[in-house]
Amino acid sequence: MNWTPKSMKSQLGKSFLVTGANTGLGFETALELAKHDAYVIMVGRNQEKLNQAKEKILESVPDASIEIGVLDLTNIKSVKSFADEFVKTHASLDVLINNAGIMFPPAGKTADGFETQFGVNFIGHYVLNALLFPLLKNNENARIVTLSSIAHKGAEIDYENLKLEKPFNKFREYGQSKVADLIFALELQRKISENNLDILSVACHPGVSKTELLRYDVPEMIETVDYMNANQGAFPTLFAATEELEAISGSNNSFYFGPDGKNEINGYPAPAFIEPYADNELVGNKLWEYAEKETGVKFNFES
Repeated sequence: MNWTPKSMKSQLGKSFLVTGANTGLGFETALELAKHDAYVIMVGRNQEKLNQAKEKILESVPDASIEIGVLDLTNIKSVKSFADEFVKTHASLDVLINNAGIMFPPAGKTADGFETQFGVNFIGHYVLNALLFPLLKNNENARIVTLSSIAHKGAEIDYENLKLEKPFNKFREYGQSKVADLIFALELQRKISENNLDILSVACHPGVSKTELLRYDVPEMIETVDYMNANQGAFPTLFAATEELEAISGSNNSFYFGPDGKNEINGYPAPAFIEPYADNELVGNKLWEYAEKETGVKFNFES
């Protein structure tokens, strides 16, 4: 079956936090969730753009339940401030969608010294997830969805080059950030299982979708592949966030979904290829320990 959001059940009574929700895949994710009765928390860096995105959704779904929140994933202090306030004002959270991302920017660093793509795509989300975990871990059938990329294939973590120690290569550094996201999602599920918690950590990727992420690259690059629009690119995210996944996971029982077309560039949600490196427990432990040490933030898995 070619899954689309038309297959989604009502999400009434469930809350979803979507990072990077004001544009691209995040916006389309928030829009479809709103159409299916979810309570949607749209998070991003820019208050004005978030307000505009919210109004755009309300034009299509006048009775949508939407909240917005300002969060800068380039700054751990900002992430902590957002999370502290969110935990104070929300009793629970059903689904956390780690959607926000940067692809192929100029060389740069986050406020905390990480290469920008690694800092935003992985480090910022790691901190956010750890700090919001108390709202998720005791919530029946809670879920964390992390967006990776087909760019994770062949990528590895270079611990000597996470803070621009080497000459910048936007493709290599992007791949490194997205394999980190997939490693994180799979390692988080291992730790959840070890602690017998009723949460699911799932990963997904959007294939090749025409979104604002491509604004830093050669404009004609996207025309060389059979890309999807942002709405269809959001299908794997929505699938991973809302469907019963146990019966359709990959052969290794790791939850990672992407388009089912050739080379996973386009198509409809299906189990996706996982580079063995990304699903290696030693690799997962090493990245987890690095994140804990560098951020000073740890997950609390006690129920």
